[in-house]
Amino acid sequence: MGNTSMNTNISKLSKKLPVILLASFILSACASNNTIYEAGMEINDPFEEQNRRVMAFNKVVDDNIIHPVIKGYRYVTPTPARSGIRNFLRHVKSPIRLANQLLQGDLDGAGKVVLRATINTFVGAGGLFDVAGYEGIEYEPEDFGQTLAVWGVDPGPYMVVPFIGPSSMRDYTGYFVDGLAAPVRMYLFNTDQEALYYAKFGVDYLDLRDSLMDTMVELDESSFDYYAAVRSTYYQHRHALVNDQDGTAQTELPEIPYYDDE
Repeated sequence: MGNTSMNTNISKLSKKLPVILLASFILSACASNNTIYEAGMEINDPFEEQNRRVMAFNKVVDDNIIHPVIKGYRYVTPTPARSGIRNFLRHVKSPIRLANQLLQGDLDGAGKVVLRATINTFVGAGGLFDVAGYEGIEYEPEDFGQTLAVWGVDPGPYMVVPFIGPSSMRDYTGYFVDGLAAPVRMYLFNTDQEALYYAKFGVDYLDLRDSLMDTMVELDESSFDYYAAVRSTYYQHRHALVNDQDGTAQTELPEIPYYDDE
């Protein structure tokens, strides 16, 4: 009986642990503010020392594992095939992009998402070809992090996560919400096809790293402080996305300089 009670308590604690850790993380960030002003933007980086260590670790992983894999992927996969994969991955995210456009009150943007999805579904072989883009209806990345920004939520502390990369508390929250709400995920999990979802996740990761590798290598080679350069690039790009500035729709640099295409 005692063991059963103990196991129950441990189970409850394990479920609460992520919330406890997140709360501790936020409180420590508030207690240790490190505000930086770059390119006219305010950046809160209270974990700079830890972030730099994590980024150094990620760079070793990139140089010795990720980038060699990407080079192999490019060698065996022709450019048209890689473009088709990227187009399809963007296409299946259309429902999430539509939801975020509506939540932001951007009806024009929502209309473009619907138009792109319709054209590319019926004319672009189910999204493999970006026919809408050829017709001038550009792809516009939208995520819940951008929605939170439009609603007035500050970025919060800057964070660099092992194997994932840099972002802000707000934007990581947005990516998490988008992931849970994705119709593809819901369908595959409800039909006992979780393996297909994880396969898609892996292809997403591979495609994203492919799109970022050249930019990140160039940034590393041309920057005196690689960490500061990535941090500044991240915030500038997110600012441009939130404000729907021209040129951000087709840029090769997505929201976070390491991961996520939207």
